[in-house]
Amino acid sequence: MPHQVQRADLGSLDKIAGLFDAYRVFYEQPSNLPQSWAFLAERLSANESVIFYVQNAEGQALGFVQLYPTFSSIDAHRTWLLSDLFTDSGARGQGVGTLLMNAARDFALSTGAKGMVLETAINNHTAQRLYESLGYKRDSGYYTYCLDLR
Repeated sequence: MPHQVQRADLGSLDKIAGLFDAYRVFYEQPSNLPQSWAFLAERLSANESVIFYVQNAEGQALGFVQLYPTFSSIDAHRTWLLSDLFTDSGARGQGVGTLLMNAARDFALSTGAKGMVLETAINNHTAQRLYESLGYKRDSGYYTYCLDLR
């Protein structure tokens, strides 16, 4: 059986929380599995995000993508923020990232969204290659500003 894409729900938390924690560690946050689990539980319970994950034939989660809804006042349309994409290191090179990105695109289309946006670290060249191979274009017309409140 090939890898399968699933939409996460509260019953999926035990499968995906470890991947989410590893994702946070990748971005230099300390490992904290209970915090990762609780964060995902809050997002899913409140319908604040949509998460898809890929699992193998044994039911092991190999990667996930998390989307948040946002809206463009200028375009007067919904847009999805592809906030998080992560593939377990042992599953890289198996097409898991592409499966997840395509599931996210298909979902966004099904909601009538105008588009999807994402950000990645400047030095995350592997992810940049994946995004560009799927038709994403680097935005050269806008700067991103952040205000750290903590």
